[in-house]
Amino acid sequence: MSSEPAANAPTETEVAELLGGARARLFQEVGKVIVGQHEVIDQMLITLLAGGHCLITGAPGLAKTLLVKTVADVFHLGFHRIQFTPDLMPSDITGTEILEDTAAGRQLVFKKGPVFANMILADEINRTPPKTQAALLEAMQEHQVSVAGRTLPLPEPFFVLATQNPIEMEGTYPLPEAQLDRFMLNIVIDYLSEDDEVAVVTRTTGTRSEPVQPLFTGAQLQAFQRVVKQVPVAEDVARYAVRLAAASRPRRTDTPDFVNEWVSWGAGTRASQNLVLGAKTRALLQGRAHVGFDDIRALALPVLRHRILVNYRAEAEGITVEKVITRLLETVRE
Repeated sequence: MSSEPAANAPTETEVAELLGGARARLFQEVGKVIVGQHEVIDQMLITLLAGGHCLITGAPGLAKTLLVKTVADVFHLGFHRIQFTPDLMPSDITGTEILEDTAAGRQLVFKKGPVFANMILADEINRTPPKTQAALLEAMQEHQVSVAGRTLPLPEPFFVLATQNPIEMEGTYPLPEAQLDRFMLNIVIDYLSEDDEVAVVTRTTGTRSEPVQPLFTGAQLQAFQRVVKQVPVAEDVARYAVRLAAASRPRRTDTPDFVNEWVSWGAGTRASQNLVLGAKTRALLQGRAHVGFDDIRALALPVLRHRILVNYRAEAEGITVEKVITRLLETVRE
């Protein structure tokens, strides 16, 4: 992706001001297609501006795919949708070598797969076997693909937004913890309110539709990401994020009793990192240059819900991961 000359590049202050005013514009543009779901859109923007990946969980028909495509259009990003199925192979994602007739004779030529785009929608990622799921691991962590003895960089910026259907679990392959941990947020999409659903029905059964206008470029998105990382965070706020993640780990000296009772595996260091990075992004989106405890608390559920594994006792007692996180927020001091 080409970039402007350094002389014309905006300053960090200009980028921060642009980011501070971007939230309302983004909501307005996405709202042309998506009704409601403000918290979901907010969390998705936080993920993109922080340079992370997200896992989107929701029942069928809640516009998960449409939301991702709309956000890609707003940021003017290259977009590919991959439908994950039981027979999908790793080469169907990364690409493969094929024999072609060239000027130099018959040669093996590498044909890039759909992973070579700025934004990848991994639709129903838990419907494909672990071998194919693992094909995304290197791409998500290193932003590169190793294939046919070569390492090829992926276009920047690069994001994976994966969806899961929580109600049809037969014939699925749950993501391993190592891959789940690569997702910055686990965003849950719920049903719309009655008024919002009426608006959706009215809009989608009529003839009027408004095209989404690109607001930013991929280069601007990368500039936003650099500014986010430069936001200072007070030590006590960072320490609170670390204590919150550490308190979810069972069988430690200072672990709360309810965690030892209900949790078999807790959040790792990447959770603390994502809590702080997400909090920085949230602060900038709200026009603030400082991170508060409320920013950490607001992101606790989407950051931790896929990193904490409850045990059989918790399941038997009807204790969900969300209930554990709520107790953590009530227990861990600032």
